[in-house]
Amino acid sequence: MAELELRSDSNAVVAGLERFEQVLLDRMEEVGLPTDGVLVDVMERQRILGNLGAALYRLEPDERSRSYYISKMIAAAAAGLFDAALNYLWDETVAELRRRVAGYDLDYFFDVAVPSPEKRKHLSSAEDLSLIQDVDLLRAAKDIGLLSDIGHAQLDSIRYMRNHASAAHPNHNELTGLQLVSWLETCIIQVIRLPLDNVTAETGRLLRNIKQGRLTAEEIASTAAFFDRLPIDRADALAAGLFGLYTATSSSPDTDDNVRLLWPKLWPYVSDEARYDFGTRIARFVANADHRQAASARELFDLADAAAFLPEPVRVAELDTAIDALLAAHHGWNNFSTEPGPARQLETLVGERGDVPAALSTKYVKAIVEVFLTNGNGISWAADPIYRQLIERFDSQQAGLALRAFTDTTVAGRLQTRQAREQWTELLDLLEPKLTRREDRDLLAAIKTSTHTPDKLRTNERIMRLVGPRGRRLVRRPSA
Repeated sequence: MAELELRSDSNAVVAGLERFEQVLLDRMEEVGLPTDGVLVDVMERQRILGNLGAALYRLEPDERSRSYYISKMIAAAAAGLFDAALNYLWDETVAELRRRVAGYDLDYFFDVAVPSPEKRKHLSSAEDLSLIQDVDLLRAAKDIGLLSDIGHAQLDSIRYMRNHASAAHPNHNELTGLQLVSWLETCIIQVIRLPLDNVTAETGRLLRNIKQGRLTAEEIASTAAFFDRLPIDRADALAAGLFGLYTATSSSPDTDDNVRLLWPKLWPYVSDEARYDFGTRIARFVANADHRQAASARELFDLADAAAFLPEPVRVAELDTAIDALLAAHHGWNNFSTEPGPARQLETLVGERGDVPAALSTKYVKAIVEVFLTNGNGISWAADPIYRQLIERFDSQQAGLALRAFTDTTVAGRLQTRQAREQWTELLDLLEPKLTRREDRDLLAAIKTSTHTPDKLRTNERIMRLVGPRGRRLVRRPSA
C-alpha cells in the first residue's frame, strides 16, 4: 500500500499546495475575479490526500488503471475544488455501474429499469444507458442484484449530495476531505468491488440459457426449484425480464418456448403489484397500437390464468402514463417548473372522487407521497396544492398505504432531508382523519410518539410489526 499513500504530515506536499494556491489566487485577483471561498483550506485538502491510500488499496491494478474520473477527483481535491471532486467521483460511480450492467444483461436491465413500453422500444445498446436517469440506474441495478439494498441507500445519498453540493449546480455548500474519502470508499466497495451474489449470478446464467437454445426438461425442473429461493423483489425483476423477452419483436421460437414453459412456474412468486403492472403494460401496448406485443403479453396472462390482474385498458394506460410523466418531471432538472403540468393532468384523470383502479393504487399512492415530500431542495409551489388535494381524496385504504410509505427505500432515503421531514409531518396530519382501521390508527400513534427520525422508522421493530400484511406491497425483503 506504500505506493498509494500521500502522507498528511509531508512538508513537501503542504508547501507545494500552498505555493500553487498562492500563485493561482494572485493571478485571479490581478484580473479582478473573486478569491474568497473559492478554494478549500489546504489543511482540509491534506485530509483527503492523507487518507486516499486506504480507499484506493481496495482496487486491483487494472481497476485503478481505468479509473480516469478518480484521477480527476484527486486532482480537483488537491486544487481545493471539492465540489468538482464530488462531481468526478459520481461520474466514476455511474461509469462503473453502467459497465457492470453492460457486462451482465442489457436487455434484462432495460426491461426492469424502463417499464414504459413507449420508451423501452428505443433502448438496446450500451450507449443507450446514458438515457437512463441516475435514480433509475440505481433502482434497477438494485432490483437485478448488481447493488445491495444498503449500497443503494448509500449511493442514493451520495447522488443527492452530488445534485445539491457539487459543481453540477451552483451552490455554497461546504464539503470536507473525510466526506470525500468516505464516499470514494463507498463507491469502490458497493460498485467497483461488489461481487455478484448467488441469486444474481444464477439469474444471469438462466437468462443467457433461455436466449441461447431450447431448455431441457431437467433444466426447466431445476429452474423451477431456483424460483422457490427467489426473494420477492428478485422474482418481480426476473418476471419483468421474461415478459420483455417474450414481447420483444426480435424473440426467437426457442426463446418463446422457454419463456412459455417457465412463466407459469414463476408467476406464483410474483407480487400482486408486479402482476398489475404487467396488466397495465398490456393496456399501453393496445393504446400504442402495438398489437403484436399486446397479443404476446396476453398469452402470458392466459398461461398463468391471470385475467383478474388485467386492468381497465384505456383509463389505466392514461393514468399510468401520467404517473410516469409526473415522476420523470420530479426526478429531472428544473422540476419546480415542470411538475405542475403533469400534476394537473393526473388530477384531471383521477377526478373529484379520487377514483383510482386497484391496478394502480399502490403505484399512485407511492408517487403522490414521493412528490409531496419534495426532492429535499424545496417545494414546487404550483404543484404542492394539487398534491394536497390528491391526498385529501385518498380513501381509507390509500391513506393506510401512504402511512406505510416510510417502508419504501426511496421514500426512506428522501426522509433524510429536513424539507422532506417537515412535509412528512404535514402528510400525517392530512392522513389522520382518513384512517378508519384500528391497525392504521395504532400505527399512526406509534409513528408520532417514536423517538426515531422518519427515515429510521423502518429500524423500529414495534413499528414494523404494526405495519402488518398491508405493508407487503411496499416492503421489500432483503436480497439474498
